[in-house]
Amino acid sequence: MGSVLPKDGLVIGVIGAGAMGRGIAQVAATGGMTVLLTDTRPEAVTDAVKSIEKALARLKEKGTIDQGAMDQALGRIKPVQNLEQLAECRLVIEAVIENLDVKQALLAQLENIVSGDCIIASNTSSLSITTIASKCRHPERVAGFHFFNPVPVMKLVEVIDGLQTLPAVGEALMDVGKRMGREPVRIKDAPGFLVNQVGRAYTLEAAHLVSEGIATFADVDAVMREAAGFRMGPFELLDLVGLDVNHPATDAIYRQFYHEPRYRPSVLMQSRLDAGLLGRKTKRGFYDYNEQKDAAPVADEKGTPASSYPVWVSNAEPEQAAKLIALLKALNVKIEDGAKPSSSALCLVTPLGDDATHSAVEQGLDAKRVVAVDTLFDLGKRRTIMSTPVTDSSYLDAARALFCSDGVAVTVTRDSPGFIAQRIVAMIANIGASIAQHRTASASDIDKAVKLGLGYPHGPLGFGDALGAGTLLKILNNMQQRYGDPRYRSNLWLTRRAELGVSLTLQD
Repeated sequence: MGSVLPKDGLVIGVIGAGAMGRGIAQVAATGGMTVLLTDTRPEAVTDAVKSIEKALARLKEKGTIDQGAMDQALGRIKPVQNLEQLAECRLVIEAVIENLDVKQALLAQLENIVSGDCIIASNTSSLSITTIASKCRHPERVAGFHFFNPVPVMKLVEVIDGLQTLPAVGEALMDVGKRMGREPVRIKDAPGFLVNQVGRAYTLEAAHLVSEGIATFADVDAVMREAAGFRMGPFELLDLVGLDVNHPATDAIYRQFYHEPRYRPSVLMQSRLDAGLLGRKTKRGFYDYNEQKDAAPVADEKGTPASSYPVWVSNAEPEQAAKLIALLKALNVKIEDGAKPSSSALCLVTPLGDDATHSAVEQGLDAKRVVAVDTLFDLGKRRTIMSTPVTDSSYLDAARALFCSDGVAVTVTRDSPGFIAQRIVAMIANIGASIAQHRTASASDIDKAVKLGLGYPHGPLGFGDALGAGTLLKILNNMQQRYGDPRYRSNLWLTRRAELGVSLTLQD
């Protein structure tokens, strides 16, 4: 088959006029391509054209495009009534229901219509491209072209090569993606492709730690937004996307990876899905949208004043201890300087991937006076502390009052290996490392895709540069030791680079 799509006069077909199909049609038309748009429901195509016209009008009002460009783009979108009218297309993109049988039947039908050099692309978000193409006579011309919703806003597009996809097909789609104004990344076929794999770490680890009774939904969201720097908390995100969309995709990825523990679904999500608590679309999810959304936790300024107890800081993690001491000095707190705390001191520990209990026992401290502090993330916007199961309430109150004395919010959690943010970020980095290790995508494309597709403050491998690859390895190793769960085992990509002291983005 021909490998290069024409630079001028390219005619593409888009099958499916729902949210994704109409978005793809819009960016293709503004990118200079003629779009033949079809759907089994003719009224859906009519609605799609009207929606695109409104979207372009908003862009014109903002000054992004002028009237001429708007008119030209709309003129390139041609509604068609049936698949047979796509015969002239050199590229056809299907954006129909996420059902394998439906997609396979559609592609088989298309092969009897389009020319031999027409590329057939699927916008699937979770189904294997290799499997979709397996019923085709020419699977070598089939590839994934996964856009993100809303398409005109989200710049990322994943180009996925199936096992039999010709390299030239992926190269042609990379070029088309750029012409559509997107940022394409090249990926080998894998469950969840790239972005959806990494996204599981953010939401699943959050769900697991809430299931363990460590923190509330609002606690987790506040910490991940304000301390770790994410745009939305994981439960806010789940409510926006909808559990009916997220959880089935999670379950599918888990099954397709033959029950890889890193992708193990959460009972918490399944039970809420069964209850119909889907998120914003049902007015109730992790939060109640019939009323004001649950407020994020705020600093509790009540309790025993911090000055009631002398303060001692463990040096078991020297770098983390130094951060904590700097903060305490800024808060005008006098710190004991002995190797061991006095008999009444509030004992502050700074574990990485460990919990307050193990820190107390391992360091020979009185667990009734121990409070752990997460110093890995921004201490200027929100601080996270946790107690052992036996920490005296007066010591916990003292720590809480101390850390919110300058008006910064404090989140208090139950004991957990890795706190909240350490756990979630370490899992994001580990899954990114697994994708790199399997050569599903290049290290640079992994970080690029996650920042564009998910809006994280760093790509999964970039967190290694921001926090230290060795630090992330220690967090994972300590969590695995405490839980005995293989979901926390570190990937060799991460392990080797941490041991060598090089960036997780190093490509070999």
